[in-house]
Amino acid sequence: MGKIYLFAIGGTGTRVVKSLMMLLCSGVAIDASSVVPVFIDPDNNSADYSRTVSMMRSYNNIRKRLDLTSSNKNRFFNTHIDELIPNYRMNVENSGDRKFSEFIGLNNMKDETGRFDSNYALTSMLFSRKNLDSGMDVGFKGNPNIGSVVLNQFSSSETFMQIASSFKQGDRIFIISSIFGGTGASGFPLLLKNLRGIDSSMPAYGLIKDAPIGAITVMPYFDVEISEESEIDSSTFISKTKSALSYYNSNINGSLNAMYYIADSLAAKYNNSEGGMTQCNNAHFIELVAAMSVIDFASIPDEDMITGNGKPQNTIYKEFGFKNDKEKLIFEDLEAGSQEMLRKPLTSFLFFANYINVHFDKAVGSMQWSKQIKIDRNFACQPFFNSDVRLIVNSYTEWLKEMSGNMRSFSPYELEERKKKIFHIVKGIPPKKVFSMKSDYDLFDIRLSRKSSSIKEDASSEQKFIELFYQTTSLLVDEKFDF
Repeated sequence: MGKIYLFAIGGTGTRVVKSLMMLLCSGVAIDASSVVPVFIDPDNNSADYSRTVSMMRSYNNIRKRLDLTSSNKNRFFNTHIDELIPNYRMNVENSGDRKFSEFIGLNNMKDETGRFDSNYALTSMLFSRKNLDSGMDVGFKGNPNIGSVVLNQFSSSETFMQIASSFKQGDRIFIISSIFGGTGASGFPLLLKNLRGIDSSMPAYGLIKDAPIGAITVMPYFDVEISEESEIDSSTFISKTKSALSYYNSNINGSLNAMYYIADSLAAKYNNSEGGMTQCNNAHFIELVAAMSVIDFASIPDEDMITGNGKPQNTIYKEFGFKNDKEKLIFEDLEAGSQEMLRKPLTSFLFFANYINVHFDKAVGSMQWSKQIKIDRNFACQPFFNSDVRLIVNSYTEWLKEMSGNMRSFSPYELEERKKKIFHIVKGIPPKKVFSMKSDYDLFDIRLSRKSSSIKEDASSEQKFIELFYQTTSLLVDEKFDF
């Protein structure tokens, strides 16, 4: 079981990684020793990127304090997230605060007499004046023709060398990109070309050239408001998608071991933001599905992804479907495999998040479980809990709320019920009755106290805390629901 190098291109790639992080927080299993995220996006100030990386840092801070050996049952935060490169980001060199014309040196395309030469004439034919004057500090604004030029520097970067140096036998590669914008549509085929055609002087070039490579192409799933101040026009999304699919069909299909497609005809309308700190889209069900494709890819047997001299023996094609085509989806609208992957871990972690947000401050120091494993108010003030755990559980509930309010909505939970009836939250599945005089958070405390006696006394406070809540929430889900 090797690592999965996860190349997340553009804003969509970043948001898919965020959804994957939520799955890994909740303990969804992935058949990999670790996940190595690599963000490729010239938009250094993207709010989507900032909040995703902030969550990843808290995730890793929590993992550093846990014993995740097989002797413990806990699966929360179980998968290692490797920060191989600083801030998980592959730098797009020389694409900062400058125009595209400056990047390509348009004004230097002159002959010996100082007059503009044939290269200048050809470039002026290939790129419009609007393209040439376009700034690149927030990405390529739906212009893959610009992105294909700027991003064609993967294989010569220091970051690519770092990645190649760390690549081992058994590792895999997965690429996440949208097809209807600029960064993803251009970055995906270029990255794939550089991976399959890697120079023989690079470290581990043979392993990378013949590595199992999967990708998900995210087709249009949202629109943007019309804005005269923005170069992004969602009316062009479909035509761009058709053009890119035609190119992919002719140029990349023979290079992938597994290709996933996802789209949605029900499209929310987002604010028109070219990038930067205003690029902060609500979480979407499509991004969750794309994250699930990473987990599916990791489960494909090695013998089904044999590659020789950069050419896979075959390509596996997959799309996502659900049981009921509805505007508001709940668990029962998904196919059995998706339900099996999501229901128990997402519900267990929601129980954990709700307890922390609603009941923990009342229980800490007073309940039997708290005294048994020595979790007191001092523990609650430490960065492990007060900064990292709280950030994660708040991000998780916010993620669920955002998907619930988006179009298409994924709303499997009654999120407001957590304030009173913690077990009445799964839509379409009423909780079973259990033999107890207590209910809701009182029952939760009883189960925590019962489990606390089996937690290892010599473990750290952090380990005992997470282990106890994983075991208890898992037990409560089994008691209350037929998942």
